[in-house]
Amino acid sequence: MKILKLKLHWQILIALILAIAFGYFVPNGVVYVEWMGDIFLRALKMVIIPLILSSIISGVTSMGEGSNLGRLSLKTLLYYLSTSTIAILIGLTVVNIVKPGVGIELGFTQSVEGLAEKAGSVKDILYRLVPDNIVDAMAQGTILSVIFFAIVFGYFITQVESKYKKSLTTFFDAIFAVMMKVTLFIIKFTPLGIFGIVAKEVARNADQLAGIAGSLAIYSLCVVGGLLIHAFIFLPLIVRFVGKAKAWKHFKNMATPLLTAFSTSSSSATLPLTMEALESKSGVSNKITSFTLPLGATINMDGTALYECVAAMFIAQAYGVELSFAQQALVVVTALLASIGAAGIPMAGLVMITVVLTAVGLPLEGIGLILAVDRILDMLRTAVNVWSDSCGAVTVARSEGEETLVGI
Repeated sequence: MKILKLKLHWQILIALILAIAFGYFVPNGVVYVEWMGDIFLRALKMVIIPLILSSIISGVTSMGEGSNLGRLSLKTLLYYLSTSTIAILIGLTVVNIVKPGVGIELGFTQSVEGLAEKAGSVKDILYRLVPDNIVDAMAQGTILSVIFFAIVFGYFITQVESKYKKSLTTFFDAIFAVMMKVTLFIIKFTPLGIFGIVAKEVARNADQLAGIAGSLAIYSLCVVGGLLIHAFIFLPLIVRFVGKAKAWKHFKNMATPLLTAFSTSSSSATLPLTMEALESKSGVSNKITSFTLPLGATINMDGTALYECVAAMFIAQAYGVELSFAQQALVVVTALLASIGAAGIPMAGLVMITVVLTAVGLPLEGIGLILAVDRILDMLRTAVNVWSDSCGAVTVARSEGEETLVGI
């Protein structure tokens, strides 16, 4: 009976360890458990669009006057742009010091088809902000478009007659309350979902473990090192000195969504868990979380931005291409824009890196050099993305005068 009383993050951690062992030692048995991961991800994806739509509209209407929305938007965007830029500069510094691609003979290159077509251009990313059909955007899961529509719709609810304003506000508040109940029910099955997801991935990639530990180890260590520096030094410093909050206490509160982000490689799928943890454990108000987190899950990709920068530089070094200062600056800017446009789904960063490579004239075939280790790095950078989103919510909340449960 005591096992049933374990906190959820411990249940997830145990499921993660068991899944690795099961996938590695009993790969043929994965077919009997992978359905749990598929159903869990489908359930999370099921609630994403209605949760984001209702939470943002509810959050915007609760702000009241447009000046409040403008102030909160400015603070949120300033945080996201600042932390993403810091992450990219960390990655650029690490890769220039270590130079993981110089002199390394990689014995394999895998072809990656269709990435360029999926990525589009930076202009296409900006175009996705304004949907030509909001119903189709919801059906396609184009979250950036849904967020834009929700902010506009929520703002103009505050501009109509009071009787309509009251009805619509109550309606979307009610939808949001119901969606949170549904989300909390789904969260209870997280350990089973994680077991199915991780066991499947381990069984599928077990034969590549030796290769991962070999020729790409230095590149992987550069990415991991940069992510750790950003996650455990710079973000806690921002929370401590800008947000005036206890970073370590907040980190412990975020254990469940961070483990889920690591396991699923999807910041969007983790969004419901992140919102619940911030509100119930760190004490951030729904007004802040309902605005900052959906936006952060879409445009704040610190880990992805850092990875894209390191990967582009590594590919350049492996091909013997010396990038000038101006070209490296272009990598920084493009990585920032590409990370903003990256979807909150597994391997989205791999797709978006084509934008960075194209910007500095590097061959897209170079992506095949890093494909073998992308999955494990994807898990790590997604966790950093979610950690940064949560730190942003705490920082913005404290700047708005909220007490929170992690305040100093």
